[in-house]
Amino acid sequence: MGKYFGTDGFRGEANVDLTVEHAFRVGRFLGWYYGKQPKGERCRVVIGKDTRRSSYMFEYTLAAGLTASGADVYLLHVTTTPSVSHVIRTEDFDCGIMISASHNPFYDNGIKVMNGNGEKLEESVITEIERYLDGELGEAPLAVRENIGRTQDFAAGRNRYIGYLISIATRSFKGKKVGLDCANGSASSVAKSVFDALGADTYVINNQPDGLNINTNCGSTHIEGFQRFVKENHLDIGFAYDGDADRCLAVDENGELVDGDKILYICGKYMKEQGLLRNDKIVTTVMSNLGLYQALDREGIGYEKTAVGDKYVYENMSQTGNCLGGEQSGHIIFSKYATTGDGILTSLKVMEVMLEKKQPLSVLASEVTILPQILKNVRVADKTAAQEDADVKAAVQAVTDALGSSGRILLRQSGTEPLIRVMVEAETEEICAKYVEQVVNVLRTKGHITD
Repeated sequence: MGKYFGTDGFRGEANVDLTVEHAFRVGRFLGWYYGKQPKGERCRVVIGKDTRRSSYMFEYTLAAGLTASGADVYLLHVTTTPSVSHVIRTEDFDCGIMISASHNPFYDNGIKVMNGNGEKLEESVITEIERYLDGELGEAPLAVRENIGRTQDFAAGRNRYIGYLISIATRSFKGKKVGLDCANGSASSVAKSVFDALGADTYVINNQPDGLNINTNCGSTHIEGFQRFVKENHLDIGFAYDGDADRCLAVDENGELVDGDKILYICGKYMKEQGLLRNDKIVTTVMSNLGLYQALDREGIGYEKTAVGDKYVYENMSQTGNCLGGEQSGHIIFSKYATTGDGILTSLKVMEVMLEKKQPLSVLASEVTILPQILKNVRVADKTAAQEDADVKAAVQAVTDALGSSGRILLRQSGTEPLIRVMVEAETEEICAKYVEQVVNVLRTKGHITD
């Protein structure tokens, strides 16, 4: 992780940590950097945004920076992160930008940059952007006269993405009652259109964004209300997205949560049965539950483990040729169709398994027994200092020794916020809670916690 860019872009509180000046300079750099590539054509950049109030501000400042450096800018307006990735790949853009802080509260925002393949930007380019932001590279030349870039509406690109999603489905959803929680975010502009077109009886909540309500007690990070909604309305299945719709968590017909680990198992097992799971292996992160690995072992499905972040999952998939990977949080990547996590695409693939196997989601998910897991996010003054503290390390080792093979502890830094995440997995929630607090107390005693 760099000075400004974390595992998922440049993220922070709008006009506090991430300002319009930052956005303008990021645009200036990208327009210059991709404009000087030897292809003999004007640089083309596509921009999407989520529903935060500040997204409009950043959209215009990024566009100003890009056009000032000579790039042409195409605006998708409110759309999902995976739609930006798809449009980059299929419409021959030099790069793309998604303005979103994903699952964060409305007052945060972020700049996610993708390369010409629709993939998260290479670290080498991120390093150069950060050097430019810090004034180490001087100023990029300003375009003049006919070389100044233009900005134009490109809502058609989002519509083509919707058509692409519809084309992926293998069966009609007619007769299925499907719930969608759009988190008052990007999915509000896409998800219902897809499920309606495929014939589902679609029940949608949290699809009235006002700029301030994105992720507020809704979506994949606050799913309890949606679980009640699915059960009370006797729906067959439900899908909850985060603010930019690159995550998806499912809810079965009984209102029970089906997280990313279970989705990976359900889709991975089905793909193996169909001969579609390349290498008979999936890619997970270190946060995946031990219960997932036990179920995969039983089915003869192998697995890779990466650092947390769909960026690292995709990097591993690219290197190994594996075609399915993801995170417990709901970032699921189907590399045949996408280069990033795509919540709505994930929904379609879960529907495919349910319809093809003629089994409710509860039955499909019942084959994975998830071990109790407690994750506590602790706000700290210095993430690295907290994680490297000798006493904190000793506390983590003590828990590791006590759990043995019956569980595990994981201490890691957030890639986007000033947080240390303390996760314990064990046979009971009581054991998890005991050991989480044991480590948190050491962090507090050593003065790392800022709350």
